Amino acid sequence: MSIINTTTACHNHSTGQTDIVFVSVYSVISVMGLVLNVTALVIFRHTKSRSHTTVYMTNLAVADLLLVLTLPMRIYYHLGYTDLPQKLCDWVGLVLLANMYGSIFLLTCICFDRCMAVTFPMSPRVQEARKKAPLICIGVWTLTFGASLPVYLSRWNVSREEHCFETLPVYATRPVVIFSTLSVGFGIPLAVMLICSWGLVRAIRRSTAAQTDLVDSKKIQRMIAASLFIFLLSFLPYHATLGILYLYGKAIPCTLLAAYHYSLMVACLNAMLDPIAYYFTTETFRRKVDMDAVRKMLPLNSQGSIEANSKSRGPINT
Repeated sequence: MSIINTTTACHNHSTGQTDIVFVSVYSVISVMGLVLNVTALVIFRHTKSRSHTTVYMTNLAVADLLLVLTLPMRIYYHLGYTDLPQKLCDWVGLVLLANMYGSIFLLTCICFDRCMAVTFPMSPRVQEARKKAPLICIGVWTLTFGASLPVYLSRWNVSREEHCFETLPVYATRPVVIFSTLSVGFGIPLAVMLICSWGLVRAIRRSTAAQTDLVDSKKIQRMIAASLFIFLLSFLPYHATLGILYLYGKAIPCTLLAAYHYSLMVACLNAMLDPIAYYFTTETFRRKVDMDAVRKMLPLNSQGSIEANSKSRGPINT
């Protein structure tokens, strides 16, 4: 059985049907991801200090936001409206996957940057290298879209069945592409994150400040573990499924094809979880936020609200 026939057979079972799971989950990711990432970008825009980590986080928020903006079309498709042009579906898939791998590389950069900052805080070379964060981000965008675009363009010249988002991505069917996807796109970033997370925990435990009440080392370790857990939760099922698809070759059962689509949905959760893990839970982020600018953005800055807030704060802000 060929991949085309497999996709066609599986597609015939679901044409015109509403898949409540995909619609519900993608809707939640769309709303929450849009609100959280836009909020993060607005706050970064009004942040007084521009640290190297903030550069990575800003680009990560942009990548997650672009990914989120592709989900409404998937919701439309899973509602049973299957009349979308195939090339439009391919472009949406390209934007989603390019930004997903952009998020993976940027998360790796954030973890590596934190590790270098904590492990070698006084090294001039490290400090000089960290200043190249904008150039590294440009390299990430160039790599993700530059590597993905030729593969998708070559796919359009091949005669195939067109089933929009039901069709397997081309990198799941070509050995060379799937090997580079699993190694460069996931394996190497995962190895870097594991090593850097171990280095961060080791540096924190050896720090003299961690032995005092000035630094909550257990809290920092929990944040590192949570970030690594979110990374594995989001991307490990998806890439494991890609590996299994490659092992099956052309005879792909409908259950495995469904597993691919569900694992992609789980991977999209990362766009909603990143702001929680990397922005709003970090002490550094909260310290650098200009709270006056945040209050100006909120619709609660009337004179009455200001007076009420000033009365409620009283002598606490001393």
